[in-house]
Amino acid sequence: MKVPFTWKVTGWFMVGWSAQYAVGDVRPLRYFGEDLVIYRDQSGELHVLEGHCKHLGAHIGHGGTVVGDCVECPFHGWRWGPDGDNTHIPYQPDRPNKGLRLRTYPVEEQHGCIFLWHHPGGEPPRWELPDMFAKFPQFTAAPDEYYRPYPEFSRFAENEPVHPQIVAENGPDSSHFHYVHHATVTPVCLEWEAVDEEWRFVTGWPDARSDDPNAMALRIHSHFSGLGFAISAFEGSSNHRLIFACTPVDDEVSNMFYSIWWPRKHGDTSDIPPDDVRERVEKQYLGTVWDDLEIWRYQKYVEHPALAKVDAKPYMAMRKWAQQFYDVSAAAPI
Repeated sequence: MKVPFTWKVTGWFMVGWSAQYAVGDVRPLRYFGEDLVIYRDQSGELHVLEGHCKHLGAHIGHGGTVVGDCVECPFHGWRWGPDGDNTHIPYQPDRPNKGLRLRTYPVEEQHGCIFLWHHPGGEPPRWELPDMFAKFPQFTAAPDEYYRPYPEFSRFAENEPVHPQIVAENGPDSSHFHYVHHATVTPVCLEWEAVDEEWRFVTGWPDARSDDPNAMALRIHSHFSGLGFAISAFEGSSNHRLIFACTPVDDEVSNMFYSIWWPRKHGDTSDIPPDDVRERVEKQYLGTVWDDLEIWRYQKYVEHPALAKVDAKPYMAMRKWAQQFYDVSAAAPI
């Protein structure tokens, strides 16, 4: 997908699920055109560093090991700490190279999801990672009132030709539900506003059983945190929550993450959803987002769209809001 803006977007981005990484795990990652290493140290903390050892360039994510809170290069045993410093050279143990440092990436884990802060120039986070169970205070259910999202209610799509802004632009577009998702009722955008790094909107599904055009059978409350991901709370028959995230791998493709938090049955204390709940969520909800993907894979970005009157104001307002997350131009080298 060719777009007139950079893929090196500033913000918080999802890079996996916590359950994928046990203590001592070391693995390679690639995001924003950079080779990275992710590891969980012996205390359980997760860290992401520049992937290639500063000694002779080996990729630490392929065969590296955890030693305390450090990760050890598989080539010559050089160790690197959570702050990126060289902490140990085995054949000169009293003289680590204090002049070398790997770039570090701030990482946070929340409700089983892993988020990485990215800024093309390495600047620290500009805003705190939002908590999906605190963003919608009108809904009081706590995290332990839901089944675990991973692995049963999570899906992953790898190396898709989709820029995060294309995903965000789905927010003000309610007309596509009829055509893409085969919805029998066309939803309406009830509210929308841009507040700093957040795009907030409420989508309503008219109640087909009512003569009142303002009666809604379902309301979806959604917040985009930058362009990295959206969190949503459903108000209606199911009252579930979800996250949908799009994280650039390089200047052509992104990885996509989707997780649902489904309310536990009354009296059920298990973290694992029962079969009937799992079947319902898989059938009715888990496949829906990939309907959009079938459009995005082949979509051409239109810089000056011919919008209908009902779409124009929120659509263009979102595009203007999105400009704040591009700290470099599309062609700027990093």
